[in-house]
Amino acid sequence: MEENKTIASKPSINSNGSGMNDVEMVKYLNSKFKELKNEVAKVIVGQDAIIDQIIIAILSKGHCLLVGVPGLAKTLLVKTLADVLELKFSRVQFTPDLMPSDIVGTEILEDDRQTGTKRFKFIHGPVFANMVLADEINRTPPKTQSALLEAMQEHKVTAAGNTYTLDEPFFVLATQNPIEHEGTYPLPEAQLDRFMFNIWLDYPTASEEMDIIKYTTSMYQPKLNIVLKKEEINMLQDLVKRVPVADNVIEYTVGLVNKTRPAGASATKYVKDWLEWGAGPRASQYLILGAKTNSILEGRFSPEIDDIKKVAKPVLRHRLITNFNAEADGIKSTDIIDKLVNE
Repeated sequence: MEENKTIASKPSINSNGSGMNDVEMVKYLNSKFKELKNEVAKVIVGQDAIIDQIIIAILSKGHCLLVGVPGLAKTLLVKTLADVLELKFSRVQFTPDLMPSDIVGTEILEDDRQTGTKRFKFIHGPVFANMVLADEINRTPPKTQSALLEAMQEHKVTAAGNTYTLDEPFFVLATQNPIEHEGTYPLPEAQLDRFMFNIWLDYPTASEEMDIIKYTTSMYQPKLNIVLKKEEINMLQDLVKRVPVADNVIEYTVGLVNKTRPAGASATKYVKDWLEWGAGPRASQYLILGAKTNSILEGRFSPEIDDIKKVAKPVLRHRLITNFNAEADGIKSTDIIDKLVNE
């Protein structure tokens, strides 16, 4: 296959120092992906699609906005993934009185006992981790939200005139509670666009909930094994960038995103009737990156249109702004995505 030749064109070095070409790395990732899901399943019951999407975002160097009611194990899921990937984990509970320095860090004045002088020392905040859980990000003022979003975009933070580079890989998973809006500061559309995926968690099935009760109310304490390390994740993130994409897949992706724009020439009547704004170019980029990652996780060397369709909902859900007509008709952004994808 031509794709195999393309993806194998550059040799890579794994974390143990032995050489692997890109085709071998795809097979290696495919086996590690299955192992990773088995480890997570020791702690998390169900949520297979959610786990897949978070892993896709990690390997695509993207961030996730996770929306779900309390008690659906959002924090436990992220902590479990951090453990099996041997990533430094930090959790920030966002509150109305949280300051940017509480996230980024602050300078303190300390005595130097050797010289007898005083000097400023920068104390790193919780953003200096590989996997940051921003719990209820919409409960803190915009100034504090922007401090985290700057770190997400630049992978750097600035404090007291000094710039500090964050350790790679760096991944933010922010949560929101969809049922409480009092005392919240909704993220503006421009900031929502920084998130690769918007993932919605649903309630577990009756059988899954039975398993959850059995595990959490007993002495069950699973032992988690490390599946991938930081160096391997960085290497696999680079692999995603090298995955070739056929022109027809890119054409389909751009066409799909263009159809979400009400003012565009390719917009259908229901898009013009129900949408105020459509998705921007960043949506096309994330669709391609997500499709690339999904394909190699499944052991294929190049994405297909079905891979685009698989990641369309989490990529586009928060980028389509519905209008009053849609609200009156009971139409959500996901309904419009389904119609566009099924056409």
